[in-house]
Parts: sequence; C-alpha cells; structure tokens
Amino acid sequence: MNIETVDTGIFTMDYIRFGRGKETLVILPGLSVQSVMLSAKAVAAAYESLTEDFTVYVFDRRKVLPSAYSVREMARDTIAAIKTLKLVPVCLFGASQGGMMALEIAIEEPSFVRRMVLGSSAARLTAAHRALFESWIGLARAGDAAGLYLAFGESLYPPTVFEQFRELLTETARTVTAEELRRFICLAEATFGFDVTNELDRILCPVLVIGSKDDRVLGADASIQIAEHFKARPDCALYLYDGYGHAAYDTAPDYKERLRQFLASDSKA
Repeated sequence: MNIETVDTGIFTMDYIRFGRGKETLVILPGLSVQSVMLSAKAVAAAYESLTEDFTVYVFDRRKVLPSAYSVREMARDTIAAIKTLKLVPVCLFGASQGGMMALEIAIEEPSFVRRMVLGSSAARLTAAHRALFESWIGLARAGDAAGLYLAFGESLYPPTVFEQFRELLTETARTVTAEELRRFICLAEATFGFDVTNELDRILCPVLVIGSKDDRVLGADASIQIAEHFKARPDCALYLYDGYGHAAYDTAPDYKERLRQFLASDSKA
C-alpha cells in the first residue's frame, strides 16, 4: 500500500487510495497520537468490503501544521485536496474528529457530498469533552507518550478490548517522537471552540449518524443531538451500538457493512 501526496500549491497532504468502485468514498479519520498513514495496510484491509462499490481515499491532515489550527481549517484543507484530485462529488465517512470535519465540509460545500456517515462524532465540543482533551494534551506536553497512549486507548475502547491492547499500546508508545507529540497537541486543540449546531440546516445530503451508548469520549448524546436535527428527514438515520465504545468504527463487527449499505444504496442508480 503506497502513501501518496497531494500538493494543492499551498500545502501538501498524504493520503492512501484503494478500491475499484465507480463512486468515490473519502474517509476522514479521527484524532490519533500517530498518523493513520503508518497503518495504511491495516486500514485498507479493514475497509476491503467497500472496495467493489467505491474507490476509497483516506486523508491525513496537512503535512506542515500552522501554529494554530481549527476543525474548520482542517475541513477547508481537505476540500482543497479533494478538489485538486478532482474527486467531486464524494461520499464521506468521518470518525470522531473526522466526523466534525465532515460536518464542516457538508456545510461549506453542500453540493460536494452525495451521502455522509458520522461515526462517534459531535456538532460541538462541550466543557466535559474539552476537559478530556486537555488531559491528553497535558500528557503530550509532559512528553509522556506511554501515558498518553494508555489514556487515549482507555477512553476509546471497551475495557476488555483495552486490556487486550494494553501491551501493544505501551510498545507502540516507545516509537512516538517529540514532533508527533507536538502535532497531536495542535490537532487536539483544533477542536476547542468547535460548534456547528446553528449551521446544520445547510447540509443537504442524506446522513447516517452512528454512535455508541458507552462512548466515553463524546458520549451518546453527541450523536443523538446531531440525529435529532435531521429527524424530520426520511433520508437520515441514527444507529447506536452498545458495548463497543467510542471506537465502534474499529470494534463493531458489522460496522463496515452498515457503511456499505447506507453509502452504496443509490450508487448503482
């Protein structure tokens, strides 16, 4: 699996591409301690079931981050990358912070998005959400990569899954660089002040909101509040898992099939 780079003329951004479908699916991953590009092969394998219907693009954040960044700026960067690659229109799947970016993209470019899935995401960051993010940022500032990986994993995964991965997380933390910690801080702080609740009316595409009742990062209420806004629309839906945690997009065995069924429902029309 090759990592490719798009150059918009203003910034560069890494991405991976796989699949052979006629429609385009853009996946926007959530906040992570290290780049998802390091797990490119695993990501492609995880979404293999979508590759008959879609050609899939998974975008990283821009390579060189500004000193201050916001979710809206991340979304605009991704819009620029997608336009540079001439991918419009697209289906979108955003997980966690990636879902926040997806909302921003669908708000700014409503004709840009055919269908959208929001996984364990939110339309705004509350004080409780921010407190958790600040605890992670504190570990990163202290250079405690092991503590950060463990705190991050414990928040994302159900207890049994977290215990299974505890040793691997500790081992992986040994590979984290000071630059990766600085990057994590910038990306985590980008969520502060995020709030698009008064702009959701600008979203025109069908939306599937997938959350988890035991989400310990953003909570089930965050998904419910997004879905509540779209409840009068028959092309929008909500599904809540129970027992798979915030990272249900990684842990729920039928998650990718839910994505495929919703996103590909009119792809052959």
